[in-house]
Amino acid sequence: MIYPQNFEQKIGFDQIRQLLKNKCLSTLGEERVDDMAFSDDYTDINRRLEQVVEFVRIIQEEDSFPNQYFFDVRTSLKRIRVEGLYMDEQELFDLRRSLETIRDIVRFLQQTDDDEEYADGEENSSYPALKELAGDILVFPQLITRINNILDKFGKIKDNASTELLRIRRELSATTGSISRSLNAILRTAQSEGYVDKDVTPTMRDGRLVIPVAPGMKRKIKGIVHDESATGKTVFIEPAEVVEANNRIRELEGEERREIIRILTEFSSVIRPQIPALLQSYEFLAEIDFIRAKALLGLEFKAGKPSFEDRQILDWFDAIHPLLQLSLAKHGKKVIPLEIELTPQQRILLISGPNAGGKSVCLKTVGLLQYMLQCGLLVPMHERSHAGVFSHIFIDIGDEQSIEDDLSTYSSHLTNMKVMMKSCNEKSLILIDEFGGGTEPQIGGAIAEAVLKRFNLKQTFGVITTHYQNLKHFAESHEGVVNGAMLYDRHEMRALFQLQIGNPGSSFAVEIARKIGLPEEVIADASEIVGSEYIQSDKYLQDIVRDKRYWETKRQNIRKREKQMEETIARYEKDIEELERSRKEILKKAKEAAEQLLQESNAKIENTIRTIKEAQAEKEMTRLARQELADFKEQVADIEKQSMEEKIARKMDKLREKQERKKEKKAQQQKAPAQPTPVIKPIAEDDYVRIKGQTSVGQVLEINGKNAVVMFGLMKTNVKLDRLERTEAPQQNKALTKATTFVSSETQERMYEKKLNFKQDIDVRGMRGDEAIQAVTYFIDDAILVGVSRVRILHGTGTGILRTLIRQYLATVPGVAHFQDEHVQFGGAGITVVDLK
Repeated sequence: MIYPQNFEQKIGFDQIRQLLKNKCLSTLGEERVDDMAFSDDYTDINRRLEQVVEFVRIIQEEDSFPNQYFFDVRTSLKRIRVEGLYMDEQELFDLRRSLETIRDIVRFLQQTDDDEEYADGEENSSYPALKELAGDILVFPQLITRINNILDKFGKIKDNASTELLRIRRELSATTGSISRSLNAILRTAQSEGYVDKDVTPTMRDGRLVIPVAPGMKRKIKGIVHDESATGKTVFIEPAEVVEANNRIRELEGEERREIIRILTEFSSVIRPQIPALLQSYEFLAEIDFIRAKALLGLEFKAGKPSFEDRQILDWFDAIHPLLQLSLAKHGKKVIPLEIELTPQQRILLISGPNAGGKSVCLKTVGLLQYMLQCGLLVPMHERSHAGVFSHIFIDIGDEQSIEDDLSTYSSHLTNMKVMMKSCNEKSLILIDEFGGGTEPQIGGAIAEAVLKRFNLKQTFGVITTHYQNLKHFAESHEGVVNGAMLYDRHEMRALFQLQIGNPGSSFAVEIARKIGLPEEVIADASEIVGSEYIQSDKYLQDIVRDKRYWETKRQNIRKREKQMEETIARYEKDIEELERSRKEILKKAKEAAEQLLQESNAKIENTIRTIKEAQAEKEMTRLARQELADFKEQVADIEKQSMEEKIARKMDKLREKQERKKEKKAQQQKAPAQPTPVIKPIAEDDYVRIKGQTSVGQVLEINGKNAVVMFGLMKTNVKLDRLERTEAPQQNKALTKATTFVSSETQERMYEKKLNFKQDIDVRGMRGDEAIQAVTYFIDDAILVGVSRVRILHGTGTGILRTLIRQYLATVPGVAHFQDEHVQFGGAGITVVDLK
């Protein structure tokens, strides 16, 4: 039972119906939307919800679902039940295309994920609920073939639909061609004699081919005048020579129409016995259109199917009023989600709070979403929500004054209360806005409390909004009724539109009055009238709500941190598992390598033994050699195993120590105050520096932009500033001097290798100026270092800028004795030859 009659208008479900209609492809689905009704059958509701969920998956995952032609031809099919009536060409064309759509949909839904069957014999379908819907639907392949024999792909009757029609159309075509040739001949003659203009062509009037002629020349052409233009400047004459042929065309056209009607009538007689089955198939097509529209609406609302149970429960998370969501989205705003819980232990929720705080929206959201769910629609709430089934939904909201029925606002409320108390039970959901309002507060509150008591005794479920204090106290002292509050930020004086269950809410009447600007003396008088005790209790209530909101925020933050910690622990456990797996893999590879090494060694030793045998060595010596080889093999295997296990263990220990150091360092950084970043003084002239990664210390002579001229011992070098770092001045003592002149054998080997690999040519073509100078700097330094006497720099001719920059740099290098252009036969000005000291 749904009460009152205008329930859908009160909660906004009429707008949901209209949105659904807009998403239907035909009147088939629109009729289903009009017929959609509230149901309390759990199995039926669950089946409808599953169908919509599966169609949402089809829309999201499939591109091949057939939804091209949803035509409603039920009216035509019902009409031709009468003997002698037939479907015209367009109706037959719509019938064919819609039957093909029905056939394709049934095939699509009955397809399986694979060709195998499960052990119970049932096939694995991707969409079981929709497949069940299409289970016994006929697809009429023979009927489609029969229509294809009659109609072409454009929906017109084919010439070969019958032998008689083919004969008529051939004769019609031949006669029309004859008339056209005759008319063109008459027209050319008339044009040559000046009776008709040169650009005139034959035209059609009343289905007959005629020639346009000026009124003054109409006597020049023998024939019948059929019409004249609106201006009277042209008359249309049918020449006498083609009158008989035109008459024949009229006769043939009449024969063609009669033959087409005969074909269509004959076909209608064929399908007449199948009309009931055809109508059943179109009911299936209507249901598919309806389900598709519900799926599209669910996607638009970002809706889904909650955990649906066959009992009375309402435990929702992130529930959103869909119409409010669409309205706010147009202005770039978002709806604040609703979290609400009604269980057998707390069936009736009593919501209090300030006006315009969202109480009525909360009430309408509950009513609309529950009604949508029991109409088989997906609802916008989190998938972990739990929803149940209610047999009755009652609502009392808004002003129901009626002059005709002599009802005031309060009388209307009492009438609704009477119906609810009479009809409600433990499977009912009641929704009441401003409970007890509309009359004198004291008696209104008393009557409301008495009614609330009856509702509670009947164990009904409900959401009720009120401002009455006595109802709040009732909820605190009676099991089954729970207080709830719409939160309000009294510092910013704005509603938060959040429902909090557990404590009653304040109406914030004094605060709102002060915000609006009511005179302070009026507010003081009102506070004195109501009494300081009431004002203080209201403030205490506000403080309780504020503190609860604070601790709720803390609790949510703790839960969030716990979740992050769990994720971190899981990640570390995964890393440890990966390390253990890597350890085993490394051990396995090490064993394989050791075995391979032993096999190779074994082969070599076997060759040695064979050589010994061939040399006729003693057998005892051979046996001893084999024994030593076996002992060596076992010893190597043990050593290899121990060394690899120790290596892995050490790596694991180092990794754990590294992680612990990171944690300690992070904790110290959080505790210690931030240290100021040290200021790095730029390198200046006379500073002692060294090239990064080297030990030689030099002194900066001068700085040119990003480069610096540095004296290393007796050698002056041009180096990039970013390659240098400041250092202390070298200590001038004999020990150091002796140490710096010492060249190790390793250094000598590196110098020897560098000298072997050094190339005496460098190509800097295509480089920018700074890149080329840097490359040439390193090249000349290496050349001086390895003791080359002559090198060549290939820079190309071009504009000459690169050549000039390189030569300016060479002029500053002390190790360069002379540079000049290469011989013209070997490159000329495009190559600079450099002689080194």
